[in-house]
Amino acid sequence: MIRMPLATASLLAIAISLAGCGEGKDKAAAPQAPAAASTTAPAAAPAGQVDEAAAKAVVAHYADMVFAVYSDAESTAKTLQTAVDTFLANPNDETLKAARTAWIAARVPYLQSEVFRFGNTIIDDWEGQVNAWPLDEGLIDYVDKSYEHALGNPGANANIIANNEIQVGEDKIDVKEITPEKLASLNELGGSEANVATGYHAIEFLLWGQDLNGTGPGAGNRPASDYLTGDGATGGHNERRRTYLRAVTQLLVSDLEEMVGNWKPNVEDNYRATLESEPATDGLRKMLFGMGSLSLGELAGERMKVSLEANSPEDEHDCFSDNTHNSQFYDAKGIRNVYLGEYTRVDGTKLTGASLSSLVAKADPAADAALKADLAATEAKIQVMVDRANDGEHYDQLIAAGNDKGNQIVRDAIAALVKQTGSIEAAAGKLGISDLNPDSADHEF
Repeated sequence: MIRMPLATASLLAIAISLAGCGEGKDKAAAPQAPAAASTTAPAAAPAGQVDEAAAKAVVAHYADMVFAVYSDAESTAKTLQTAVDTFLANPNDETLKAARTAWIAARVPYLQSEVFRFGNTIIDDWEGQVNAWPLDEGLIDYVDKSYEHALGNPGANANIIANNEIQVGEDKIDVKEITPEKLASLNELGGSEANVATGYHAIEFLLWGQDLNGTGPGAGNRPASDYLTGDGATGGHNERRRTYLRAVTQLLVSDLEEMVGNWKPNVEDNYRATLESEPATDGLRKMLFGMGSLSLGELAGERMKVSLEANSPEDEHDCFSDNTHNSQFYDAKGIRNVYLGEYTRVDGTKLTGASLSSLVAKADPAADAALKADLAATEAKIQVMVDRANDGEHYDQLIAAGNDKGNQIVRDAIAALVKQTGSIEAAAGKLGISDLNPDSADHEF
């Protein structure tokens, strides 16, 4: 497995350790339902008194879900790889469209995995090579003259595809051979987080090209001829572009294979085994911290508030493909999945089992009902963005200056995410986790 050090969001690891986080424990049977229904509601359990066997079952089912989600991410990445190979064998509009469709499909399970990142440092330390954004695309390939890169980025115009050697500050780097290993080593080149050479978004840029439409309609429109050789070829350096796309896609598959291995059941020394060997309450904390941190600092903050306040399509998540509405929807879906213990796999089968919801409902039915209502409300608010995109008004148009109605749609989604975070913290308190402190990414709401 290729793994290069990245300046990851290690503050999350610090935050969760300060909050007293450890790791989860082994699988146990869920508590049985009573033999007959009572005519009166059962008394709520005292806050903080969680049945250990029931909690272990929830953590074990969570591990099953993580394994299933990453397995789906791996399989869809391999489907993407096949589509890329088909495109490179015969670059044309049809095969390019198929590769783009495969990329969008591959995002669905992966985005539902992002809730696992926060609290599980093994994922947070790995994620930068897989899903880092936004990126300075001039590091990778040609860009339009209107291109604006991150200030102070010494590699912003390096153009790996056009050069056998790139200079970053005083350093000259040999990039003659474009391999997965070489690309992995170029992430955060020169100390800039905007230098992203690998992952979903590097592939997205190579398939779509820059979105030059600003906050107007339209996504990137890279021609298939950028991958032709000989007559009709455009873009220049097409053999190297072909090699880059093939190598970066292979690296994505390899990275996902690694994470699947970390969560494979019945392996004595992988991360999952460690998670299931620790006190169950620590596993519950990881789950709730992940939910709250994705909800608040990452999704409401980094992925919505930043782009809305700056009216900046450069700060939207899937900016080249205009797939941002789906990325936000499935991020939120992942939060709801963890709480309800549900995940619908790419083949349509539904994974269900012991859930945080069942534990909270036993401790305080009102807190469980409030959080489920907030999760549903958030999904509904983000569904409005999805519906707008399907009608032709994408996220980068919603955040445009002067689009008051579009801006309000995004604000409503942010407000729903903030509200649900409060309910996540309240639910955690019912399980005896009073100091959850979800990461806010330094945003104020």
